[in-house]
Amino acid sequence: MSASSFRRAASAPARTVLDAGAHRLVTSGRVAIALALRELGVQAGDTVLVPAYHSPSMIPPVLWREATPVFYRVGPDAHVDLADLAARIDGRTRAVMVTHYFGFAQDMAPIRALCDAYGIALVEDCAHAFIGEHAGQPLGSWGDYAIASSMKFFPIYEGGALVSARRSLDNVRVHSAGAGFEMKAALNSLERGFAYGRLPAVQAALWLPLRAKGALWGLLKRGRRAPAKALAPDSSDSSFNFDPRWLDKRSSWFARGMLKLAAPARIQALRRRHYLRLDTALRGLPGIRPLHAQLPDGACPWVFPLLADDPEALFARLKALGVPLTRFGHPLWQDADTCPNAAMLARRVLSLPCHQELREQEVDWLVDAVRKAVLA
Repeated sequence: MSASSFRRAASAPARTVLDAGAHRLVTSGRVAIALALRELGVQAGDTVLVPAYHSPSMIPPVLWREATPVFYRVGPDAHVDLADLAARIDGRTRAVMVTHYFGFAQDMAPIRALCDAYGIALVEDCAHAFIGEHAGQPLGSWGDYAIASSMKFFPIYEGGALVSARRSLDNVRVHSAGAGFEMKAALNSLERGFAYGRLPAVQAALWLPLRAKGALWGLLKRGRRAPAKALAPDSSDSSFNFDPRWLDKRSSWFARGMLKLAAPARIQALRRRHYLRLDTALRGLPGIRPLHAQLPDGACPWVFPLLADDPEALFARLKALGVPLTRFGHPLWQDADTCPNAAMLARRVLSLPCHQELREQEVDWLVDAVRKAVLA
């Protein structure tokens, strides 16, 4: 992407999932899933159709409703296998969850039509696609409910969203989790930035409170009359668990403030720029290829998904070089033999960062490291 193209992209409007409809800002995407299923009346005896290629964090909210997850197949590029999805719908099916993997949109019109034909609800999973459009609409516009994970796109410690263009959210009421949560969310968000060498002046100014952070959390917990509980959900620390105590908790002041200050067009333009830089530099190397042939217009990639022929060996070499990697769906919740393509994707897809705050020299280093690992 040339400098002039980047400037045009960064100045053009970019829509987020919050533009799709009414929304509530909560602490994680899995909390949003649980709220959507609760509002849909999912209960014991119902089934919820879930893609066989999935994050394990999608499943506990279904089990919390005492429903049964039923896994439908995806294609080798992670697109929904519509015929298999239709074949799994029966009288017990209450809802379908559809995921926009890595920021690449599913073809939503036929999926919406299928759900309408059978009278079942659609939950649009935008955890990888907080920013982006498809067919002229912001992602999240097709579902009865959409869920999102703002943590994946913004420099915050916690954050998710429940969105609906079709149903009222009047019954979904959220409130602050308290001063301890607010303080932890702010400090941990900043601390993560410091870990990557960002905001050195702020880090210096907060040296004392960060050093005293452990003692401060202890004092806050001991000051409560009720038994001590976590100051923040463990979803912020890469857990797949679901804790229903966070259902009525609002995302932190810090996270909500960051969403207001952020410039979605800039984020989208930079992520696309970094994605395309990686695509150009790595395409044609032996034993790897991009999962997708091209980056669609309107997409804002979460990561750069790379399909590896020998993923375990490449993963080990990349980790030894210090390359940060994501392995979405690794492991899957259920026996991956349910869908060979899901098993293949969970094993073979290694995702590289294309975060908006990557510096040009960091992208150059990333390219060099991947080339070294692939050609070793």
